[in-house]
Amino acid sequence: MKLVVVGGGITGLAAAYRALELARERGIALELTLVEARDRLGGTIGTERTGGFLVEAGPDSFLSEKPWALDLCRRLGVEDRLARTDDRYRKVFVWRAGRLEPLPDGFQLLAPTRLAPLLSSRLFSWPGKLRMALDLVLPRGIADDESLGSFVRRRLGREALERVAQPLVAGIYTADPDDLSLSATMPRFAELEKRERSLILGLWRANRRAPQAGTSGARWSLFVTLEDGMEALVTTLGERLPPGAVLLKHRVAGLEHRGDRWRVATAEGGDLDADRVVVATEAYAAARMLRYVDPTLATLLAEIPYASSATVTLGYRRADVTHPLDGFGFVVPRTEGRALLACTFSSVKYPGRAPEGGVLLRSFVGGALNEAVLELDDAALVMRAHDELRQAMGITAEPVLTRVFRWPKAMPQYHVGHLARVETIERRVAALHGLDLAGSAYRGVGIADCVRSGEAAAERALGIGVA
Repeated sequence: MKLVVVGGGITGLAAAYRALELARERGIALELTLVEARDRLGGTIGTERTGGFLVEAGPDSFLSEKPWALDLCRRLGVEDRLARTDDRYRKVFVWRAGRLEPLPDGFQLLAPTRLAPLLSSRLFSWPGKLRMALDLVLPRGIADDESLGSFVRRRLGREALERVAQPLVAGIYTADPDDLSLSATMPRFAELEKRERSLILGLWRANRRAPQAGTSGARWSLFVTLEDGMEALVTTLGERLPPGAVLLKHRVAGLEHRGDRWRVATAEGGDLDADRVVVATEAYAAARMLRYVDPTLATLLAEIPYASSATVTLGYRRADVTHPLDGFGFVVPRTEGRALLACTFSSVKYPGRAPEGGVLLRSFVGGALNEAVLELDDAALVMRAHDELRQAMGITAEPVLTRVFRWPKAMPQYHVGHLARVETIERRVAALHGLDLAGSAYRGVGIADCVRSGEAAAERALGIGVA
């Protein structure tokens, strides 16, 4: 069997490696080719080491509560190279009215689960706290799918949305919560409302039943990374592929369906014949490749919107940072009018991210609500980030390290109705024998979600679990 995987990000790499595993297990003679337009594997995952700092260009971790990335690390034999967060400092701050206010203990992304910390918090006004408490008596909603913004506003009120839900969601999806589909991004909360009616009561009861919910056991924290940086996962996957299987700097110009087989045409002039093709690229790139195969499918794919963002990483001397750094970082509500979406205290969150006496801070800018800031050049972005860190944390000294990484059109936006669109896409793809789509555009944007998507596509390509 000839299998071509298009896209060398984590999804494509996971698909390629899983296909090789299955071929060995089932005794299938597999000829694998992975085609990547860039000059390196990994997509948005990249790690740089300089001056004792370890800088992540894109994702810095994956969720352990979603098992697929952790399981992949076990199968690769790199589990002993994983690192957990330093959970002494799990606090998250919110930049509100010129101060970094701690998120109340027990606040689970959208809703509070503990009364005393909420009542004593300076993050919310008393009317805002009372409005959140109304969740205890409000009836269930009736919408099949609604925006995350509408849901939080309806259940918990405007302050809960503006001061917590919006900035936390922006840190995950770089999205506008009034566009974002609740059922596609945070189905747990939609299910809680249906089952328990009250979010606060539902979360409280869930915590009582399972105090360790949100982790995959005592060994791992909620967020997990590799000691040497996330690129180590990409490097390991690349090393496990057969010699000559990877074609870098090859851009796929289009796909052609010929009976039961496929032809993959590259812009460099080389055509690849395949029995099965897994397209593990952004949806808009997949749309371009498939425009002559199925124009309706291509249109559906092209209509999935994407947002652009950038990371601005600054290294400082610890002596120049007066903040106690007693947390993982802070998020910034849109209402504050800042460029920063969030800032991670990387050298606090994970070991080995800064040299002795150093601090590494990783800021995020852009996203669906403020893509205009990305029109600034790198020097201006660094200056803007440094100035806002000065205002938030009192840092006046110049950074000893600056790095900017830009990610144009890299984050899919799961707007209301997204799951219905994905189901239609999946039905049309199922009618095209030998083709599979995978990646962050469909059913999850995190590393673990991408691993699951790529592995499931590989299993379908090799006929595993298919009647």
